[in-house]
Amino acid sequence: MATKPRGDAAGATGAASEGLSALRYQALNKDSYHLDSPPFTGAAVTGAGPVTQGLEQPVPNTIRTAAGVSHAREPRKTPYDSDVPRWALDSRQSREPEELDEELDESQAGAEAHEATRSPYTAPVPRQGESMETYEFPRHRFATKMRDETKQPLVVVACGSFSPPTYLHLRMFEMAKDQVIENGDYELLAGYYSPVSDQYKKAGLAKATHRVRMCELAVERSSNWLMVDAWESLQGEYQRTAVVLDHFNEEINGAHNEKGIVLSDGTRKPIKIMLLAGGDLIQSMGEPGVWADTDLHHILGRYGCLIVERTGADVWSFLLSHDLLWQHRRNLIVVKQTIYNDISSSKVRLFVRRGYSIKYLLPNSVIQYIEQNRLYRASD
Repeated sequence: MATKPRGDAAGATGAASEGLSALRYQALNKDSYHLDSPPFTGAAVTGAGPVTQGLEQPVPNTIRTAAGVSHAREPRKTPYDSDVPRWALDSRQSREPEELDEELDESQAGAEAHEATRSPYTAPVPRQGESMETYEFPRHRFATKMRDETKQPLVVVACGSFSPPTYLHLRMFEMAKDQVIENGDYELLAGYYSPVSDQYKKAGLAKATHRVRMCELAVERSSNWLMVDAWESLQGEYQRTAVVLDHFNEEINGAHNEKGIVLSDGTRKPIKIMLLAGGDLIQSMGEPGVWADTDLHHILGRYGCLIVERTGADVWSFLLSHDLLWQHRRNLIVVKQTIYNDISSSKVRLFVRRGYSIKYLLPNSVIQYIEQNRLYRASD
């Protein structure tokens, strides 16, 4: 029996389908690219890519020379070929654009490579000093002027292990910011992570230099007001939270900084320092022998605390049942967690040890750093 011939339209459709199966799906919009949300590539799932019907015309996988000879096209490299961009994570400072331009001209790089190199996502993340001799208090995102000078200027500090920093550690600052705005009495100038030193001796901690670096990678391209202070991590002895807050107060309101922020009339206004803590830390403050009463009076009385609610915890009932905490209740702000997030660093460490995926639990830059430095492995 004769085979029924295929029509031109059907043949073209079949050829197009076969061609699509060998193509890599191109990014829809370079401007929408972000560190923690790279454009979806079908190759990551099937190697083929989704149908591009109605989108940019697919690039043929063969090219024809003037002599009519066809040969395979070399795969087109794009900034999106890797799920996690390969940055120079250990570079201590970014190069100037002029240096990049000269390097590109010398190597006769193409326009696409030039654009990729100039992208803000390829600039190295600054690194703090790793000793007190090279330490400087970070101020590069500290607001120098107030929008509303009738309010109390505020800086928020989170102390903890951050081994590793997760999306909850990032979210708690945003939740605190929303609560501060809702409160209406303060104007938030900056937020700081203060990773604990190696002297804390807690099981599962990566070295302080790693934890500081992971915090830097987590915030440097995702926030315009968060910073990481390495002072606590560089101390040879464990520093109590009260002492750490005193350090921030000295750096921000001390005599060498001429006390606080400059107002429009030339006068200066002291900046309030507040501790940002989860509900579990506040609960530990109510346990006998965990905190010294003098430290609690110093932290809650002089500085105050923003308390992020945890799942299933009633913070106000807890405050009501403890005399010392209730005494300072007017210097405490409870931060409502309207979308509950229970990601914990201990669970992330366990996942790494067991070989489970930790994607979408913490920033890709931090995941990349963990992989590169082989942190939290079973052999550690």
